[in-house]
Amino acid sequence: MRFEPEAEEEFEAACGLLVDRLVRWAGEQGLPADGFTAEAALDYRHGATVDGRLGLWEARHVEELLLSWLPQTVTELPGEERSDAPGTLRTLLRYLHAAQLADPRGPALQDSLAAVDAVAERYPAAMADRTRWGVAKFWAMTAAEQGGDVLDGAALQRFAERAQRGEVAYDQQALEAIMELRLTGRALSGSARAEPQLPVMLPPDDELRRPAGESTTVAQLRGLTEWTGQDGRPVTATGRLRMADARELVDLLGTGDKTDGVRSSADLPRLGLLVEWAKKARLVRVVKGRLCAVAKARPVLADPLRLWLRAFDACFELRQALIGPRSGWHVESMLFDVYEHVLDDVLNTLYSLPYPMPWPRLRDTVHLAYRSSFQLDRGSDLQHRMWFEHADRDLRTVLDLLDDLGAIERDRGMADPVYFDVDLSDAGPELLADMPPELAELLGVAGAATNPAARERADARREELTAGPVELIRLTELGTRAVRQRLLAAGRDAPLVGELAQATPAGVLGLLAESYPPDAAQAELSGWITARGERKAALRQLTDAVRTMAFRARAQAMLDVLSAALPYGEGERLLRTLRRDTQLAPLALNALAQRELLSPEDMTDAEHLLVLAENLLQLVELAGGSGNAEEALRAQGPQARDAVAAALDSAHPDRAGVEELRQLAARVLRTPAARLGRARKRGRPSGKSGRKPRR
Repeated sequence: MRFEPEAEEEFEAACGLLVDRLVRWAGEQGLPADGFTAEAALDYRHGATVDGRLGLWEARHVEELLLSWLPQTVTELPGEERSDAPGTLRTLLRYLHAAQLADPRGPALQDSLAAVDAVAERYPAAMADRTRWGVAKFWAMTAAEQGGDVLDGAALQRFAERAQRGEVAYDQQALEAIMELRLTGRALSGSARAEPQLPVMLPPDDELRRPAGESTTVAQLRGLTEWTGQDGRPVTATGRLRMADARELVDLLGTGDKTDGVRSSADLPRLGLLVEWAKKARLVRVVKGRLCAVAKARPVLADPLRLWLRAFDACFELRQALIGPRSGWHVESMLFDVYEHVLDDVLNTLYSLPYPMPWPRLRDTVHLAYRSSFQLDRGSDLQHRMWFEHADRDLRTVLDLLDDLGAIERDRGMADPVYFDVDLSDAGPELLADMPPELAELLGVAGAATNPAARERADARREELTAGPVELIRLTELGTRAVRQRLLAAGRDAPLVGELAQATPAGVLGLLAESYPPDAAQAELSGWITARGERKAALRQLTDAVRTMAFRARAQAMLDVLSAALPYGEGERLLRTLRRDTQLAPLALNALAQRELLSPEDMTDAEHLLVLAENLLQLVELAGGSGNAEEALRAQGPQARDAVAAALDSAHPDRAGVEELRQLAARVLRTPAARLGRARKRGRPSGKSGRKPRR
């Protein structure tokens, strides 16, 4: 239910399978389902959203699909019957829940259906709104409205040539609006996917309130807000504190600013930063010449964690106060222009890392961001070094702020080897050829640096990491909590160990199989079982979820992660027990063989047939639609006929799947379905047993 952006073939196969099953299920249930619209919905979640989770549909996804993506990408020609996209989406949501494919962290089914109802009436108007169309759709509709046949490639080419010569009438205002959306980045595109994050472990919020309350910055922000009093404090015409009040605050809050000889509060940098911070955090504001506390912030001031999180979010608005020029004699660094973007990237980079990030590696990754944002082909090497050093100083100022707040912690020690040279020896020439030289140099990819100077710089970076202790940076628990909140708000996938405790058995196993590394899967599954109370009953629920999963490959993955995440020895015992289960035996035998806990010689003839049948069923299932399935079966070569005949003679419990395999083989092998698997002499199939067919 989630594929990497570059895994287009795998996604298309899964999408085809899902749509086929959806349309079949909808027919049985008497529900509306248009296959093309369902495919467009899945394509939207895969290609146009940051997380790509096909089974998670929040209200924002529903609205964006119906009011933006479909109007932008789906062309409904004049005279064609209009599809019921809201109805198809409702059916898709119902099917995902019925088939146990819905992400357990998403909304309840009724909430998702209510989200569809909330925007369904606006859908026809959105589809007709030309300013919401994509460029390709705009010209296709324009051609169709003027009598052109958009299904005729030659006719469409002639129309395009006429349009280029200015001989075609079109809605110029609508096209300008469409182009503005594209140029401003507000049009949906297929390049929105963000990198997935590893699951993190966090204490409950009640435990985080203590370190939040111990933050010096939090105490200073609260003290500043309380100091303003009920009536506020007067400020100068430029909105600054009067010097007498500033001196009082410096002593009260312990900012460390030197006040001797200072004539303006503008020359007290730490106090000035705190005042600006409190403003950006919506704790205080200037009203009629007075600095006043914001009344609505009282509940925030009373909760240390809420106040800390408010202060953290305000960090993204402190660019000017933190690293802005102090006078006309100073200039901004490169960081100033990309401050919010870099701060977000730095925090997301530190998030969920198993080892603290060494400063040299963090610094160099930020340098890559500068190179992609600025034209650095001018100027000498000396100028470039000065620009980067200026930006590095500003970045350290930002890190100091996060350190003071308690969002990060810094220490000195040896960098973990994971941050040394990256081994891409098996990556293939295509990856190395497409890799930007700056990235290859940064990663220390052997042979990727194309000139001696670049190789020398890469060697110097490695020497800096390995010569001795370096500064190590990692997020604190508070920092992790805050970054995760921002990731979730942006629609990113940010798993938290323990959040699946109330998920359905199929939900927890499906998600662990999709995106959890072994350690996190073990911790999550242990918590899930503990929450159920009785261990035997919990394991029975989990195995029943595997038993009822209609997708063979997903059922296999669920059983694999279940057996691997159980304590040492328990997973193997479970698989050996399920070997005798008529429904789950094929999956259990597969899992035992893959983990080398069962050799082919130890299987009975009947078990060999079960494994062969299971692998063939998974093969054709993973291939997707019928055309792909036929191609996958044909790719097995001459031995396909014997393999299929043996599989059909097995006692595999998925009789519907076996019958589909029989019909498929009849088409591919040109053999009547009734003859397949009937006249074959029973016994162990030829070839090496227990091995999966080629995919």
